[in-house]
Amino acid sequence: MKNDCVFCAISEGEIPCFKVYEDDLVLAYLDINPFSEGHTLVIPKAHYTCLLDTPEDVLQGIVARVKKIAAHIKATLPCDGFNVLQNNGLAAGQTVPHVHFHIIPRTGDGEGEITFENHKGDMAHLAQLAERIRMA
Repeated sequence: MKNDCVFCAISEGEIPCFKVYEDDLVLAYLDINPFSEGHTLVIPKAHYTCLLDTPEDVLQGIVARVKKIAAHIKATLPCDGFNVLQNNGLAAGQTVPHVHFHIIPRTGDGEGEITFENHKGDMAHLAQLAERIRMA
């Protein structure tokens, strides 16, 4: 690993992931401790610590891909809706200092409390789910 960033190591293939999308700019993969089934992380392949140090053109490209991936997840699972979550700094809950977006599929009528609670993922199920969601 050329730096101490776990997301850079994932992007470089040094750490395996359950990939659902990849192109020249981003990598999207299932969170192994998801808030809900299909919880996906979208990261730029280049290292930027947070939203504020990500160049505008790169950020625009990431957000366009978040939209595309979220639409695909919504159609594939299916789910009733989704959250897009992005944290900046420890005080905001950013645990990995590499800019990233969470796509969190949701089901239900929206009447209940929305929670962001991690659940340990079942690796075999995540592998099957990644194959189901994976975009060509």
